[in-house]
Amino acid sequence: QVQVAESGGGLVQPGGSLRLSCTASGFLLDYYTVGWFRQAPGKEREGIACISSNDGNKVFADSVEGRFTVFRDFVKTAVVLELNDLKPEDAGTYFCAADSMSYFARSCTIVPGPYDYWGQGTQVTVSS
Repeated sequence: QVQVAESGGGLVQPGGSLRLSCTASGFLLDYYTVGWFRQAPGKEREGIACISSNDGNKVFADSVEGRFTVFRDFVKTAVVLELNDLKPEDAGTYFCAADSMSYFARSCTIVPGPYDYWGQGTQVTVSS
């Protein structure tokens, strides 16, 4: 059974940083595209970053470009989303998801449609 899980959320002050991690069981994350999404209360889920499995191509939403980074931790078989210079509007539940049809894909998308394995989410709160 495939399970995807996020970790690393928490409370941070504006301007601070957090590191979120996405891991999977029953599924080797290294070989598949992983996307990160977030949802604030009362808002639609927003795609914010993704990383492909081949060449590590990345896509970022305009709202996080230059502040967030995404990379693979091959030692931990994880995908890490690093959140920097956080703003109150970055608060929400952050989800990672894997696309099981993207074996060694060279590209990725921050559109949620192709992703079929989703984690339960981790909460990020940005407040002073």
